[in-house]
Amino acid sequence: MARLTKLSRSIGGKVAIVTGAASGMGRATAHLFADEGARVAVVDIGQGRVDAVVAEIHAVHGTHAATGWVCDVSDHGAIHRLVDEVAAAFGAIDILVNNAGVALPNSVFQDEDSFEENWDRTVAVNLTAHSRLVRACLPHLMRSGAGRVVNIASTEAIVTGPGLMAYAATKAGVVGLTKSLAVELGKHGVNVNCIYPGPINTGLTSGIEDKDKETYARRRVPLRRYGDPEEVAQMTLNLCLPASSFVTGAAIAVDGGMSIRHT
Repeated sequence: MARLTKLSRSIGGKVAIVTGAASGMGRATAHLFADEGARVAVVDIGQGRVDAVVAEIHAVHGTHAATGWVCDVSDHGAIHRLVDEVAAAFGAIDILVNNAGVALPNSVFQDEDSFEENWDRTVAVNLTAHSRLVRACLPHLMRSGAGRVVNIASTEAIVTGPGLMAYAATKAGVVGLTKSLAVELGKHGVNVNCIYPGPINTGLTSGIEDKDKETYARRRVPLRRYGDPEEVAQMTLNLCLPASSFVTGAAIAVDGGMSIRHT
């Protein structure tokens, strides 16, 4: 029977770069994209962790489904080498997921040296790298005809606490970057969106005791729990589908309702 609808909900055959793909939301995204038929460039800073994720994907989908790259996204030259190598290996780049990030202590009361070091590193990884990766991938994304960029921000962009100045500032910057890129790249056929993950069970939150997570979720999260990395990955996938062709410049919360709760 013929389909009544025209827009595809498949990324089968697409090529996706996922940064920060060795753990947490990035790993979940790499797994999900491979499950959905994409070929995935698994990118992170540690060789062993990259190899582990690639091996997981190969065990299920075969060696064609994923290749690993070690890249410090704060290194401008490394970004260009990464993009050139991915394009050469896969023949295209259709999707870029800017997920790599750090959350380093950064307080107004911090000593000068550690403040400057953590501020600079956070800005380089969480914000500057996003813009550089988009610029490096842009020729390929434009040739795709349906290029997709998803930037991973955080609810720290809109509600935050003490001691994470650079993290909050960069995540707010990711939202502004997303909107600016969406306006500029729309006429070139590239859609750019971002996601605000809220409290998610990842490496960044692994140091929080379960009882404290439970207390926080009861008080602040309408769904009364922390989220799973795959729940963020599923939204990332949605934004990359051909069917999401009229969505650009959006900032979508995946936070169990945390950011809308007043009391």
